[in-house]
Amino acid sequence: MQAAQIRATALPSVTDALRAVESVLLARGHRRARRNAWTSVLEDRRRAKDRVEAQHVMEAVSGRASRAT
Repeated sequence: MQAAQIRATALPSVTDALRAVESVLLARGHRRARRNAWTSVLEDRRRAKDRVEAQHVMEAVSGRASRAT
């Protein structure tokens, strides 16, 4: 019965150790994922700004063309 108790108490500490090792090993990957996500957000914002500017240019050009005719 003592062996079962020792195993029961040893397993959580082994599990905790594995989780700690996993978090250390994956920490770099998580940081990279967050950095990539932020870069994507910034790129999406830049594209949205470019799209709005292009729309304004197109509206201005089409407005001039319709007035000229």
